[in-house]
Amino acid sequence: MPTAAAPHTHRPELRRLPPALAAFAAAALACGGAPAAPEADLWERWTEHDPASTATVDHGPWSRLLARFVRPGPDGANRFAYAEIDAAARAALDAYVASLAGARPGALARPEQKAYWINFYNALTVRTVLDRYPVESIRDIDISPGWFSDGPWGAALVEVEGEAVTLDDIEHRILRPIWRDPRLHYALNCAAAGCPELAAEAYRADALEAQLDRAARAYVNHPRGVEATADGGVLLSSIFDWYAEDFGAGRAELFAHLARYAEADLAAALTRGPRISGYRYDWALNDAAPAGRAAQ
Repeated sequence: MPTAAAPHTHRPELRRLPPALAAFAAAALACGGAPAAPEADLWERWTEHDPASTATVDHGPWSRLLARFVRPGPDGANRFAYAEIDAAARAALDAYVASLAGARPGALARPEQKAYWINFYNALTVRTVLDRYPVESIRDIDISPGWFSDGPWGAALVEVEGEAVTLDDIEHRILRPIWRDPRLHYALNCAAAGCPELAAEAYRADALEAQLDRAARAYVNHPRGVEATADGGVLLSSIFDWYAEDFGAGRAELFAHLARYAEADLAAALTRGPRISGYRYDWALNDAAPAGRAAQ
């Protein structure tokens, strides 16, 4: 399993550094010298909403694609069959992304907006991987602008209501600061094997609470999320380190959050306040292709 590295991040202040110093900073990040993830930095432009709206967004095309191409991997976590996407499926994905880009999220009620942005993030991520497939990791897709190009998260991938929008914008400037819901981390899929899995259906406003709870339980109870160790500690996904502030103020609140979704034995271990043995994350692509197939 690859060593956990700094998460995808953008630091505008470092873009202003002289080139030599910027290169040094980038090297430090690559070696794990930046433990912090991007902060939840609200983009006011997207706070508009209509509480009385009954308008909905059709996520049926995305659900149909997920039902076809998401399947359990050898570790039980969902993988995506990138290699099996044919021209018709790709056209359906592009049409779905275009439909989301053409929507007016500000005219939606909050639950509909939340499902919209989650699905938009996941569909854009899949499309970005497909554009450059085969790759071993999404971090190999270096299309982000700025001082540190390590993955596609800072690249403008789409326009919504005339605004260029990136994956980082959706996650860190829209979803996290508006909803302040730690379960978002279990729903957003960054195409990595260590990430919470890509759900086999689209998120929907009328089922969103149950879907987010299900996603949380799936990740917390899988070893790549939380694993009790024989010496009484716990190994955690690096997500709980990178985004620690989203899961509570300190270890006790983090463990309380995890215990809420953990199965009985793990919940009991967490309530004892075990030490954190370490963090880990696997950046390999969440590919359903047999080993070696994607590289051919």
